[in-house]
Amino acid sequence: MKTTKRSIVGVLTGLSVLVATGCTDQTSTQQPGSGEAAGNKSNTGEVNLYSSRHYDTDDELYNKFTEETGIKVNLIEAQADKLTERIKSEGANSPADVLITVDIGNLWRAQQEGILQPLESPTLESAVPENLRSSEGYWYGLSKRARIIVYNKDKVKPEELSTYEALAGPEWKGRVCVRSSNNIYNQSLVAEKINTKGVAETETWAKGLVNNFARQPEGNDVGQIKAVAEGQCDVALVNSYYIARIRSSDQPENQAVASKIGVFFPNQKEGEGGTHINISGGGVAANAPHKENAVKFLEYLITPEAQEIFANGNNEFPIVTGVEPNPTVASFGKFKESQLNIAASGEKNAEAVKLMDRAGWK
Repeated sequence: MKTTKRSIVGVLTGLSVLVATGCTDQTSTQQPGSGEAAGNKSNTGEVNLYSSRHYDTDDELYNKFTEETGIKVNLIEAQADKLTERIKSEGANSPADVLITVDIGNLWRAQQEGILQPLESPTLESAVPENLRSSEGYWYGLSKRARIIVYNKDKVKPEELSTYEALAGPEWKGRVCVRSSNNIYNQSLVAEKINTKGVAETETWAKGLVNNFARQPEGNDVGQIKAVAEGQCDVALVNSYYIARIRSSDQPENQAVASKIGVFFPNQKEGEGGTHINISGGGVAANAPHKENAVKFLEYLITPEAQEIFANGNNEFPIVTGVEPNPTVASFGKFKESQLNIAASGEKNAEAVKLMDRAGWK
């Protein structure tokens, strides 16, 4: 993962670095829309991409898109909330064509803020499962990740594990690690539970889970995995691609962690709903100056060739049927996914945050 770029795919040499309005992190960009006014809607063979994904493999994808289409990709990177605020502040003259971000919560907020526009694309609608895209065409899933249980193999047997809900049981007292409640991955999981279990039952579960924390929530998903490997806790909730990243690493310290942990997909039995799924996804900006190119770009990202890079390059699950996950991800095994329309998790995000606060989830 990177935080800066010295060169952006397809951007002409000599373009000045643009510091994101309202962004306080080190977003490195090139000026989008080179040589044209921000509000010009003419097609000049470029697409201005605002992305919160910071993966080196994505650069390869943008190069291939440019090679195949001649359309230059001008990239701005920042955290999702900062990109949303930037596009809002730029208003009708925003040069943004495409917004790509992780987690349905971020995509839902972007839609609610009015910075995305609906579009009709038979290509996207046929390739992206209905439960992983906006019914109105505001955003489309481009890759999948699962929120799963990682466990210490010396302390936990797989047959002791079953569901997310079971982790609130008394037998897990002092054994659970998890990120803080301000993490959107956890918010989306809780939002899904609100949709399937209701507020009261979900709050009871959240309180039980909090009561079983081995420590106060801290760190990122990698921190939770390492805490499990080190014996600070026995189980943790993490996104699947973080585990795959550690397993595929050739660094001795990561291999040591990988040797101590196991992977479990919760809620697999009949009536349990399946493992919680989230997405990386994208949509066309509301005032996109190159809308046609923006649609072409999104449609390119769900081609089998692009999925091999976009999804597999980050150890995610491809969104497109027929594209296999990379060998490390495939080694986790087959599992049943939740079929709940992912938009429901975005819709219940604010309610999930309040519920987590009431449950004492710091």
